[in-house]
Amino acid sequence: MRNTTLIVLLFLCSNLLSHAQFFKPVRTDVAFDDSLTQVMSVFKTNYYPIQGKQLVSQGLVDVYQSNVSVPGASHCIIQRYHSEEDSTASWQAVMYEGESYEEAVRVYKSIYTNLKKAKIKNGDENAFTFSGELEKPSESVRFTATRLRLNTMEDAYKFFYAEVEITSNYDGWEVHLNLHTKKNDAEQY
Repeated sequence: MRNTTLIVLLFLCSNLLSHAQFFKPVRTDVAFDDSLTQVMSVFKTNYYPIQGKQLVSQGLVDVYQSNVSVPGASHCIIQRYHSEEDSTASWQAVMYEGESYEEAVRVYKSIYTNLKKAKIKNGDENAFTFSGELEKPSESVRFTATRLRLNTMEDAYKFFYAEVEITSNYDGWEVHLNLHTKKNDAEQY
């Protein structure tokens, strides 16, 4: 009786484990999508609803703390431009600060992958997605940026981009996620 029970138990365990191979892994970056959706939902209002305290003023740019962050960010800011030609704002998350080029590249590629997989809820049943090709970074180049365009026909997002950048500074490397508008350099704001 004991052997029969043991055999049945082993059969059930092996049967359950063999079925587990056929299941696709569940996306674990839902929090990233939700945070990104929160930030993008206030893009049309120039990020005012998520603007925190003012951190610094630098010439024609005021920098504010963002009240919304994405997973993995050390801090997030809103940069508000107040020149005569440009009164827009941009949102930035600092995703990595450190000495390791390899780690910076890993984070850079991970953020790119998260953006490509992201499903941004827009209020109706269709979610926005991003498209764009990864710019390959090189340790000999101090700055590399990958720009992803939002797949939507809405006029408000006509020049909207998500940009992942890896930069070198005197202390090491930084990786940023930027959400902003960028017109063609030949066009005026």
